[in-house]
Amino acid sequence: MIVDTHSHLYLPEFADDDAGADAVSRAIDAGVDKIILPNVDLTTIAPLHALLDRFPGHLYAAMGLHPTEVSDNPSAQLDTIERLLEGPDSRQYVAVGEIGMDLYWDKSREKEQAEAFRCQAALAARLGLPVIIHCREALPQTLEVLSSLPEVPRGVFHSFTGTEADVDAIRRVSDFYFGINGIVTFKKSTLPATLPHIGIDRVLLETDAPYLAPVPHRGKRNESAYIVNTAAAVAAAFGMTVEEVEAVTTANAINLFSLK
Repeated sequence: MIVDTHSHLYLPEFADDDAGADAVSRAIDAGVDKIILPNVDLTTIAPLHALLDRFPGHLYAAMGLHPTEVSDNPSAQLDTIERLLEGPDSRQYVAVGEIGMDLYWDKSREKEQAEAFRCQAALAARLGLPVIIHCREALPQTLEVLSSLPEVPRGVFHSFTGTEADVDAIRRVSDFYFGINGIVTFKKSTLPATLPHIGIDRVLLETDAPYLAPVPHRGKRNESAYIVNTAAAVAAAFGMTVEEVEAVTTANAINLFSLK
């Protein structure tokens, strides 16, 4: 059994696959028993919930505001996220995410991104939920926000591609998990060399579908079924069997997200 800890199967890229349902079925057939669906913005909440309701026991949701979707005045966006996380259906959420900072595409809203991240991370700590952190070209700023919190929530650095020094910097803040996806299969990826420094006990498998499809599917639309290729690359990096990697990373995911 494998857990895909980060997939967006509800996005428009899967509209022709019965709004993502066919992709979920293919994933289950491939041995992916559980999939976590992190939210992106206010427009994705409805399709996320619609897909979630079709596969109880297989799909789980995280609720948050993606950093690239933070507006100039994100208070209304954040109010909606907070209302959902604290509302009568809050038990359906296993994490707050995906949240964080992204200064790759746009640096103009760095202040707004930092504040939105701080508010959501603080909310996660208050609710006892883990965070799914999106961090792109913004590790110092991300760690600065986390370090400023009275309580740092548990969580995962999603789509991690950093160095051993980055791992050490993150661990000086807290003992986070690291989400590894199809990038580990890319020819020029340095992740295989970094993975032993992380340790298999802090690795989570993910796809980030529809993005970052692993080899041999690179360049195509990604989906959760392809996580088996990522698992194989992680196993090679650790000198483990695929079955061992699946067992440990599944236990890691169940532990962090309290999956049933």
